[in-house]
Amino acid sequence: MTRRPLISLAAVAAVATMAMTGCVAGEGSAIAPEPTESAAAGEWSSDRLSLDFATYNPLSLIIRDQGWLEAELGDDVEVVWTQSLGSNRANEGLRAGELDLGSTAGSAALLARANGSPIRTVAVYTQPEWAAIVAPEGSDITEVSDLRGKTVAVTFGTDPYFFLLQALEEAGVDPSEVSIQNLQHADGAAALANGTVDAWSGLDPIMASAEATGATLVYRNIDFNSYGVLNATEEFAERSPDLLQLVVDAYERARQWALENPEETAEILAEVGAIDIDIARVVLLERTVIDLDPVPGDVQLDVLTTIGPIQVANGDIASQDAVDAALAELFLPDFARNADPSRFE
Repeated sequence: MTRRPLISLAAVAAVATMAMTGCVAGEGSAIAPEPTESAAAGEWSSDRLSLDFATYNPLSLIIRDQGWLEAELGDDVEVVWTQSLGSNRANEGLRAGELDLGSTAGSAALLARANGSPIRTVAVYTQPEWAAIVAPEGSDITEVSDLRGKTVAVTFGTDPYFFLLQALEEAGVDPSEVSIQNLQHADGAAALANGTVDAWSGLDPIMASAEATGATLVYRNIDFNSYGVLNATEEFAERSPDLLQLVVDAYERARQWALENPEETAEILAEVGAIDIDIARVVLLERTVIDLDPVPGDVQLDVLTTIGPIQVANGDIASQDAVDAALAELFLPDFARNADPSRFE
């Protein structure tokens, strides 16, 4: 497997000169991300902005830590932060209207949209290798085929779940041959540690913490991990394009900041995730690509086009038609295409 480092010597320059992609299938939009007249005059389209932060989304941690949104919005808009413990929880918040923007894996965004949740993917925040198959120390599980007849913990509707399904398919193991337990990520790690499951399809940074205490990564494949994406409800995108653009601008400032300040970014992750700084460095420096194009497009579409049929075959999405319809409307790229990180400098 080819490994790609998070930060190159030219990373900051690459972000500054990043080429934006053109429209592709799945990028249709009637929503123009132009600032409203009221926003230009110092007034905003809403007096409340609700968004999530998550340890699997390092850019969200930076934005929250630096307070850029609060400084820009002042007393005019209340900024409400909610921690998402997994893509499924972010999707729940978006569907319930508790979040205007939520961070998920691309596979989870596709799952939600195909099952009727009116969300749009507005930006790509990272390409993480955040999922792998994990076995406890001393386990006789050394490859995916050894999972036959075993119990595996995973959080349904998240990238580790679809990573597990893809890994089983590649190894010729039917999911019915495995006892799959639906546990939230941290609970899955705990079940692995106390021996109540034989393996866990894990998520960083919790997975890196388990590895540091003796667990083994049985199978890794970055191509089975979908990208980390920022999603907005359609209602929010239509009602508050000014605030949505502001958040996407902040994400691009956070991307620059992460590339310029890798150690500080690791420290923020370590603090929020309550993990050792060395583990945070592994997650960010070895398993996360931040230096990338934020505009959702062909690259992400290719990954989701592969994952979609697996979601259908497993019964998570009703039909391939539902997948195709979701992919045709999921991406809303203009906000990322027009991102201006300089407004936070």
